[in-house]
Amino acid sequence: MTSLIAAFQFLTIFPTIIKRMFTSQEMGRAVGWFPLVGVLLGFALYGVNRAAALLFPQTVSAALTLCAWIAFTRFFHLDGFMDTLDGLFGGWTPERRLEIMKDSRMGAFGTIGGILVLLTQYAALSSTLHLFPSIMLATTLGRWASPLVIYAFPYAREDGLGIEMKRNVTFREIIIATLIAGITSWLVLGWLGFAFMVGAALIAYLTAAYTMRLIPGLTGDIYGTVTTLVEMLILVAFTANFI
Repeated sequence: MTSLIAAFQFLTIFPTIIKRMFTSQEMGRAVGWFPLVGVLLGFALYGVNRAAALLFPQTVSAALTLCAWIAFTRFFHLDGFMDTLDGLFGGWTPERRLEIMKDSRMGAFGTIGGILVLLTQYAALSSTLHLFPSIMLATTLGRWASPLVIYAFPYAREDGLGIEMKRNVTFREIIIATLIAGITSWLVLGWLGFAFMVGAALIAYLTAAYTMRLIPGLTGDIYGTVTTLVEMLILVAFTANFI
């Protein structure tokens, strides 16, 4: 139960129940529950959209849903995505890239990238004909993809929360996360849900592999980037004509 609560407190604005720092082992075990956080987040966001749709047109409902998305997750993943863009594209050496990513100040690459992601998500939410499955798979698979790269790729730094989490993630957490994501994908979309899982894993791998060409490992910001890209591209995919 502690690791489950840790996952919710770490990824969302879930009320603080355990009022202490979680141990490295607890944070490592929490990774296995990340997709479950995504499932409940998906239900919450769909509820916000349906409630907003009672009063407002679809475009406004989509904007309010996106606002709730950011608020419920404390801007967590999007902030990591923006820091990643600043670091990877604003530095010329691996050391400088890591230094920029650690800087809390926002640069041009991060600002522009954040705006483009939000515009794309808003456009997808306001135009999709498959709102429930698009939100559910985006939130769930986005939080399944990050455990994959946490486990599979090295960490770039020797200190910080990310490396402690990385050191304590085992294959057991990946199995738990995959079972949660797989069952959810099947219930939401059947066999096509598994195709989205493959797509999410591919996005995660390509993002991590590209990052490894520029810096010697991943960081917490890269984990957030993987989640953000998977969420955005799944939302976009549900607007395609073949869905």
